[in-house]
Amino acid sequence: MTTYISTFSRRAVLRTAILSVLLAPLASSCSEEKLLNPSPLTSLADKDAFSNPDRVLAQVNGLYASVKSGQFLGGRYFVYVDVRGEEFLNVTNNGVTALQTWNHSNNSQSNEPTNLWNAGYLAINRINLFLEGLDANPTVVDAALANQYRAEARFLRALTYHYLVQLYARPFTQDNGASPGLPLRLKGEVGSGNNDLVRSTVAEVYRQIVEDLNFAEQNLPASYANATLNTTRAHKNTAIAIKTRVYLTMGQYANVVTEGNKIVPAAAPFRAATGVAHELQPNIATVFTNYTTTESILSMPFTSNDLPGTQNGLASYYVPIVGLGDYRLNPTGIVADAAFAATDARRNLIRSDFAGDQSRIRLNKFPTGPQHTDWAPVMRYSEVLLNLAEANARTGNTARALALLNAVRGRSNPAGVYASFAGSTDLVNAILTERRIEFLGEGLRSNDLLRLNQPLPAKGNLQAVPASASVYIWPIPQGEINVNKLVVPNP
Repeated sequence: MTTYISTFSRRAVLRTAILSVLLAPLASSCSEEKLLNPSPLTSLADKDAFSNPDRVLAQVNGLYASVKSGQFLGGRYFVYVDVRGEEFLNVTNNGVTALQTWNHSNNSQSNEPTNLWNAGYLAINRINLFLEGLDANPTVVDAALANQYRAEARFLRALTYHYLVQLYARPFTQDNGASPGLPLRLKGEVGSGNNDLVRSTVAEVYRQIVEDLNFAEQNLPASYANATLNTTRAHKNTAIAIKTRVYLTMGQYANVVTEGNKIVPAAAPFRAATGVAHELQPNIATVFTNYTTTESILSMPFTSNDLPGTQNGLASYYVPIVGLGDYRLNPTGIVADAAFAATDARRNLIRSDFAGDQSRIRLNKFPTGPQHTDWAPVMRYSEVLLNLAEANARTGNTARALALLNAVRGRSNPAGVYASFAGSTDLVNAILTERRIEFLGEGLRSNDLLRLNQPLPAKGNLQAVPASASVYIWPIPQGEINVNKLVVPNP
C-alpha cells in the first residue's frame, strides 16, 4: 500500500521526532515524571537541551544519528542509487525493497521517494534547530568548540542536500543548475507556519552546499584523538573530500583539482600529508571488515544494539546467500567487463560458487549478512583519488590522472595497471570503468550516470531510460505537494 504523510501528520511526526532528539540526551538524568510530562519544545530547547556541554555534545551525536537513518544514509539511499543503474538485477520482486526504484516506476505517492524525502528533511530540520539553539545559548561551550559543532552540523546539512538534490532534481550539468532544485530550508520548524516554500534552483542548492562545506572545512578539527571518530565524525579532510565529489557532480573539474590537491600529495603512494593520514589499504577487503582504517573517510556505524532497521541494511539487499537478499549482480554488467580481470582482488568481494546456479552471482562486500551490522560507507579515500584523476584527465594533466588511476587499480590488480592511453577520452573512460569496479554496491553508479547525462542503461527486461525522460529523476513526493502550496512537481 502506498502512503504519504498528510499536512497534519507530517508536522506531528516532525514535532515528535524533534522532541525525541532533544529529550534523548536527558534520558539518563531526568526523572520519570519529567519524561512523562516533558516541557514544551521551545522551553526545553532554551532551558534544558543547551544547559551544559554534555547535553550539547549529545545533540551533535543525535544529528549524526539522524542522517544515518536506515531510510537515508543507513542503507536505503545507497541501495536506491545503485539499483537504478545496471549492475544489479532484482530476484525477489519484493515491493518494499527498492523494486519500484529498480524498475523506474516510482510516482509521487510511492513509498521509496516519500520515505527518503521525509528522512532527509527531518535530518535537515534537526540540524537547523540545533544551529539556532547553539546561537541562542552562546556561553554553554567555548567559542572554538561551538564553531566546531556548527561546522559538523553544517557539514551534515550540506551532505544531506547534496544527496537529495541528485535524486529529486535535474543534474547540474544539464543546464548549469537552472532547473528547479529543492525547497532550501535553512530555519528550524516546530509548527506549520513555514510550510510554503518555493523550490530553489539546482544552482542555488549547490551554492548553499558549497558554502556549508567551506565553513565546515575552516572550523572542523584536523583530526580526533579517537581513531573511530576520524571515520564517524567530520574533520577537515572529510569536508574537502566531499567537496571533490560535489564539484565533480557539478562538472567543475578545476575546482575538483583545487580541493583534491589539498589532501592528495603529488606523488605515490598518495598518503594525505595533513590532517588524518588517509591512504589506500593494501588489501581492499580490509575496509569492509575493519571500518576505521585511514581509507574510510566517513562511514555510518552500526552494532547489534544499533541497527539500520528491517530491510534497510546494505547486507539485507546483497547478502550472498541464494534465497536471501533481493539483488544479484547482473552477469552482463561490470562483472563481465574485460577491465575487471579474473585475478583482480575485488573479485574476492563477489560470490559465484553456487552449485547448479552459476548465474546468481552475489556481492559479498557487506559480510555480516542478515546481522546488518556492516557500516555504510559514505566515502573512501579511493574515491578522492579517482575524483581527482577524472578531473585531471578532463583538464589536461593526463600524467597525474594516470598515476592516480593506477594507484587505485594497482592496489587490487597489480598486473593490470595502464602504461598509457591514446588520448584523454580513453583515459576518462578507463577511470569511469574503474569507478564501477571499485565502488560496486557503494551507492555511486546512477549518480555518475546522471552527472554525465548518460541514460540509465537497459537491464534484464527493462529498456534504457534516456536523460530526457521524466523518470530519469525521482518525483517530488505527494506529501510535500499537499502541505507546500508553492512547491512545483517534477514534470
